[in-house]
Amino acid sequence: MDIPLFDGHCDAILRLYTDRSPTGALKKNDNHVDLERGLRYSKYAQFFALFGVPEMFPGKDGFEELYRRFRAELSPCRTAAEAAAAAERGQCAAFLSIEGAELIDCDPLRLEQAYEKGVRSICLSWNRATRLCGSSAEDGGRGLSSEGREFVMLANRLGMIVDVSHLSDAGVRDIAGMGIPFIASHSNSRAVYPHPRNLDDDMFRAVRDSGGTAGLNLFADFLGEGRVTVEDVIRHAEHFLDLGGEKTLAIGGDLDGCDRLPEGIEGIQDMTKLYAAFTDRGYGKELLDDIFYNNLMRVVERVCTI
Repeated sequence: MDIPLFDGHCDAILRLYTDRSPTGALKKNDNHVDLERGLRYSKYAQFFALFGVPEMFPGKDGFEELYRRFRAELSPCRTAAEAAAAAERGQCAAFLSIEGAELIDCDPLRLEQAYEKGVRSICLSWNRATRLCGSSAEDGGRGLSSEGREFVMLANRLGMIVDVSHLSDAGVRDIAGMGIPFIASHSNSRAVYPHPRNLDDDMFRAVRDSGGTAGLNLFADFLGEGRVTVEDVIRHAEHFLDLGGEKTLAIGGDLDGCDRLPEGIEGIQDMTKLYAAFTDRGYGKELLDDIFYNNLMRVVERVCTI
């Protein structure tokens, strides 16, 4: 198929870890994401999130546990050039992100070590607030602490993309004022569906103006109430496009990290249905290839240069 895909967020590694799946299971499995299905696309890049709260790893270092599980299957891509080389070889361009800086103890030294291991994107919080900032689910009125600001600037200096999905509104505004490119890897439109995990219009404009991206999240709870279909995903997308998001809109499916997807979507193979829904509305291939691949890769090319 002549459809490229760069998905900005999945939780496949945690799913494999918690299921105690054997080495090689990422190649083919019954979860939302595997390489066999991803590589059906004309080129396939993926941010694999390293995510987990401390109680998931009693007596162990969660980051190291997940990193080893990732490396049992894949080697990380670090730059857009490495992603292009992987595509030429017919391989997945596998990028690493951290979802929630508590996985590395919100520690600048550990951030540098994670960068050296290949991590190229970092979100300061998950649903729990950290000493760096509040989250969309806890302490939502608190923005970045002074330590949080230093952490963000270090990530940017290293060449690591800062991700504001899950952050408090105040935290997003603070990062928007720091003059760096940033993304919301898996966040929809709050104007379309008023969930606190979604972006309001000003947040989306800030992402857009920074040169970043906002990735469409397929978790049905963030798309609408009741029966949720691909049409709901399109509504979020079209609202972002109406805000001048042609070079900002991207894909961030949250696959393997959610338990309810739109009707007809069962995994990464069904991103083709979303692409077809755009096509049916008259959107051209140039725009769709930007949304499905190029926009996020441009951020990687701009930020991940070292």
